[in-house]
This record gives sequence, C-alpha cells and structure tokens, in this order.
Amino acid sequence: MANLTGGFASLQCAGAMHVDKVHMQASGLPFLSFRRCAQLGISRLGSMPRFMGARCTFVSQQHVRHKVRASALSSLQDDTTKFVDFVVIGSGVAGLRYALEVSKHGSVAIITKAEPHESNTNYAQGGVSAVLCPSDSVESHMKDTIVAGAYLCDEETVRIVCTEGPERVKELIAMGASFDHGEDGRLHLAREGGHSHNRIVHSADMTGREIERALLQAVDNDDNISLFGHHFAIDLLTCQKNGEIYCYGVDSIDIETQKVVRFISKVTLLASGGAGHIYPTTTNPPVATGDGIAMCHRAQAVISNMEFVQFHPTALSDEGLPIKPTTKRENAFLITEAVRGDGGILYNQSMERFMPLYDDRAELAPRDVVARSIDDQLKKRGESYVLLDISHRPRDKVLAHFPNIAAECLRHGLDITRQPIPVVPAAHYMCGGVRAGLQGETNVKGLYVAGEVACTGLHGANRLASNSLLEALVFARRAVQPSIDHMVDAADDADAGAAPLAARWARPTLPSAAALGGGGGGALSEIVARTRRTRAELQAVMWEFVGIVRSTARLKQAEWRIGDMEAEWEEFLFRRGWAPTMVGVEACEMRNLFCCAKLVVKSALARRESRGLHFTEDFPYLEESGRKPTVIFPDAVQELTWSSKPLQRQLQCK
Repeated sequence: MANLTGGFASLQCAGAMHVDKVHMQASGLPFLSFRRCAQLGISRLGSMPRFMGARCTFVSQQHVRHKVRASALSSLQDDTTKFVDFVVIGSGVAGLRYALEVSKHGSVAIITKAEPHESNTNYAQGGVSAVLCPSDSVESHMKDTIVAGAYLCDEETVRIVCTEGPERVKELIAMGASFDHGEDGRLHLAREGGHSHNRIVHSADMTGREIERALLQAVDNDDNISLFGHHFAIDLLTCQKNGEIYCYGVDSIDIETQKVVRFISKVTLLASGGAGHIYPTTTNPPVATGDGIAMCHRAQAVISNMEFVQFHPTALSDEGLPIKPTTKRENAFLITEAVRGDGGILYNQSMERFMPLYDDRAELAPRDVVARSIDDQLKKRGESYVLLDISHRPRDKVLAHFPNIAAECLRHGLDITRQPIPVVPAAHYMCGGVRAGLQGETNVKGLYVAGEVACTGLHGANRLASNSLLEALVFARRAVQPSIDHMVDAADDADAGAAPLAARWARPTLPSAAALGGGGGGALSEIVARTRRTRAELQAVMWEFVGIVRSTARLKQAEWRIGDMEAEWEEFLFRRGWAPTMVGVEACEMRNLFCCAKLVVKSALARRESRGLHFTEDFPYLEESGRKPTVIFPDAVQELTWSSKPLQRQLQCK
C-alpha cells in the first residue's frame, strides 16, 4: 500500500489493493470489479460499488438567466441564502437532465458559473453512442468500451450504460432533440475510433449544442426549476453526524452582484464537468477548471483514477492555418473523432501516412493510441502539427456531416474539401473524478455526481469515443430515485433545522480595500495579475512533465515544482492582505487547478505500469497486478495549503 503524505490517507494502485477478478460474460474478457473494489476498500460507501444552421437557435439567455419562478419563491428565501429541495451544480447534459426529473418532486436550483449553455456538453461535436441498429448488440458495445478502457472498466457499470443508453437517447428525441437521419428516414449512425459498429447518434458535428438547446428549452418551461447563471461554486457545506459526512448545499459567488450566495438543500448533484484547464491547450471551455473535483476532495469525498487524462488526438492547430487567428483561443477548436470515422487519414507534414505503423486499426484506433502516435511523430520530426485529410470524400457529404468544422476552417483560409486539416493533441476529458456508485452516490451522504466530474468505472483507463454524453444521460437518470428517497428521509431534519444550520457555517468574504490593508484596487490588481501568471506557469508544468508521455523523474519534478509554486502564490496573496476566508473567481479557480493538478500527479506516480491514457517510460508495459483503480481516500488531516482545505470547517451535527 502506498501511504502518501499531504492529504492522501492512502492512495492505492498497482499491487496495493486486493480485488476479486471475474470474467466478462458473453465476451470472455476479464475486467476489474470496480464496485467490489469500492466495497472492499472504502468505508461508508454503502452499495457503491462554432456553428452553422438555424436549427441550433438557443433559448434567450436574458430570459433564462437568473430566472426565478413564482412557484419556487417560497423556497428561495432572500438574496444571500436560498433553501431548495435539490441544488444542481452545472448546466451540462447531466445537470439539466437530472433537474428535469427531480423537479417533479421538489424545488430545484441550477447554478452555473457562466451562461447556462457554456458547458462541455455544448462543445461536444461527435454524438451519443447507443445500440440502435439491429446488427449491433449490447455485448459488442460493451466489448468496445472495455477494450478501449484497457480492461480497467467495471463490467456491471458498462453493462448498465450500454443497456440503458438507447432508452435515454429516445427520451432526448421525445423532448425535442433533433438528430440526423439518413435517406431511409432512420437515424443516421456514424462510426468513430474504437467502435466496431456504426452507433453514434449525432446532429451534424454539433450534437452537444443540439442536446443542450433541447434541455435548456425544457428547463425554461419547468416552473419548479430556477436557474442561476454566473454563480461560481466555492465549497460544499458539510457536517459530520454519527460517523457519516453529510452535504447540505454549497456556497457560491454571484459574479454579477459580487455577493456570496448560500444554497441550502436536502440533496446536491454535482455535474460541473472536468479540469481541462490544468493544461495550456484544451478543447474544454474556460469554465472547466476542476471546481467540482476539488470541492469534493476538500469535502472528503473519495477520488479515483485521476491519472487518466484523455488528450484528444485532433484539435485544430492554429499554427498550421493559412490565416492565423488574431487572438489566442480560450479553448482549442475540436476536430471530431467522426472525421476519422468517416474515412479521414492522418499524415505527417511530408504527406506520409503514419498510423498503420503504430496500430493495425490505423486511424480507427482508440484515442490514447492515436494521441501517442501523433506525439511520437511530432517529437521525432520536430514538427508542431500533423495533417488530417478528408478531402478524398465527396464534397457534399463532407459539408453535410461537418458543417461547423468546414466553416471554422474556411474562416481561416482552409477548405477541408480540398486541403488537409492541421491538427495537434489537446487535453480533452478526465476519465477519473469523484468516485460514484451505480446510482451516482458518493461516500458523502446527500451528494451525488454525474458526468465528467464523476468516476463511475465506465471509462476505465481510456474513454471510448462518444461514451461521455451517454454516461452523463444514464447516470443523471439513475441518480434521480435515490435522490428523491434521500430528500424524503432528510425532510424532517431539514425543515426543522435548515435555517440555524445555514447560519452556523462562517460566510466567505469578498476582498475590499479595507480588507486588503488599505491597498485597495492596487493590491487586488496585483493579486489578479500574479494569479494569472501562476496559472500559466502551472499549465506549462503540467504539459511539460505530466503530458501524453510521462516518466517518474518528470512526475516528481512536477510534484516539487507545483508544491513550490502553490506555496509562493499563497504567500504572495496573504502578504497582500488576502485572508483564508476571502473568495474571488480567479483565486478560487487557481486553488481548484492546484488541487486537481496535484491529484493527477499523485495518481500518476502511484501507477507503476502503462495503461490506457497513462504511459510512463519507466514502466512501459501493462501489468496484470496493475489492473486496479487508483483510489484517493480522504485524510483526517488535510494538507496545510489553502487549495486543499474547505473555507468552512466541517460542522458536528446531532
């Protein structure tokens, strides 16, 4: 067992945790029992184991933002403390789909740090994978998922998701989501890397945007849901009772009014997305700063598999465009997996096809294989991008299937029907996260997770293309009934003691001239400037030392440099008058980025093998003894850094 200091009671990986192994039914493939591992290793876990086309019109943001329905006013008490049955953190597919179900049973507040549509869902191009063709099967989808996941997936989770997925897609269609159909009138099913069948339901190359549109429209029509845009979640509100940790809501910053708003709830669903911005180049929107994972870690939730960061092989390389963008993008423009699935071929800049040299599946290999192959080509040849060519396909089909990509490239002087697309890997998806059971439950009572923030066991060591939206839909729906049950059980306690409980947690404060020792705007400007520089430095360290190919020496170097960087940043803040209870969006994002970066590095150091997305030069092979998840248990004594401690102390409740 690896006993690690600095907030990790025990971080267990290869050879450190004894887990039963069974065989995958129907396919004969071995797998790791993720749920069994959870039962053996974790106490208090119970049974846990840009766009073209008018059809993508959004709900008016002026209408949606800060919407408070009349029927919910009795639950929302005042400007700074709001009492609801359910609070949902995040407005992507997982959060919205869950909210639409639990709103039938109580009041719901959705809080999101930017505009409601600004989520990873909105940027998902490819689609939703589901078995909807008679020639396909659940067993085939399962096998593809487990092979892509390097046999680290949990079979029970995989079977549930692959079995329930088709019904979840049909529900989206019933709610008004519009997907592409073929000439025969049936759903057009695309194929992507790692899939053995055509099973990707899509809306051209803007699937996430279409799903987000349909769900936001449904939320807008639901009188029991209140949506709070531009609210940044700071920390979960927890207390300990009878040896269990309970979650009672979350503190947030209303970015527009610059007030701290406290949401007290019977149930909290965290669906806040991933942490792509721990790296300098990511396909994730600016909101993806690991807030949910960091908040849960500070609240003593169990974290798992953080070493498995998926780098999408094909983000648009601005350097290779004929007309360069005039400003740096906040997030890289994604070139969907479906381009390779539709026949796209990868070349180096000498127009030499290289993928068959690395894998028999060539361009249809899973993402981890393709990303490492591109990385190897770039390093060997000293080049900064490779080329993805789809120009040999019929022009009308390319434009019909990839209108968004075609339009973006054409804006920069490149016609994808005639020229290859310059591409480079970019951070894309966190396969690890907050450890969740089969119903999205965590070891913190009243706290559920769904979407990219969660680690359900589905993805294993590498996510299969288009399984992310599928997982979000399935687990958002599975979390509904246990959430309702918990709300009913908690109703008596919450109704009697919610107001006194809300007042017991100290309130975070916003910086002011007086609070910053009279330094006023100058001190705050210095803090903001230093924070931005520190953020860029952290991202550079993560890319250089914790990227696609790793080594023990580089990981230890990253651990040392991140620790020093964090200490220096915090010391700078406190010298300028910043107090541990102070909050600001950029400072809080920075503490979350530090927290997530350290979780990734610690997890990577613990895995002494190469599996899926984690490739290390010191242990370049798969080890059967390593076919176990990395688990980060909460420590009774947290790290002594600001990023690792919740702003509020954990209460003791009766």
